[in-house]
Amino acid sequence: MILNLTPHPIRLYWAEREDGIDDLEPHLREVIEPEPVPARLATIELGGGIAFEMVEFGHAQNLPPKRDGYQYIVPLVVALALADRRSDLLVPYREVRNSSGTVIGCRSFAQPV
Repeated sequence: MILNLTPHPIRLYWAEREDGIDDLEPHLREVIEPEPVPARLATIELGGGIAFEMVEFGHAQNLPPKRDGYQYIVPLVVALALADRRSDLLVPYREVRNSSGTVIGCRSFAQPV
């Protein structure tokens, strides 16, 4: 089972879906709705200057423990932070873009390693 721990629905398309189409339906495989609480990285603001802030990114929040038969779609920063400890985290991969270049879905998922 795949659970979506991002804050938005994930549209999964077949590989033949072309970029540059505004209609969301062509070659749509499925839509994976988000769970109520998304996974995030905890942050600690350390101060900074006028144009930037120093921020320490900490442990993942709202991420369930590993369970047999479950995989979790998470934001890329969460998956990268835990790549050496979690083999059950997936991220959207091979993005599908509309005519203005906005990501509207993906063609597959990747497991960061």
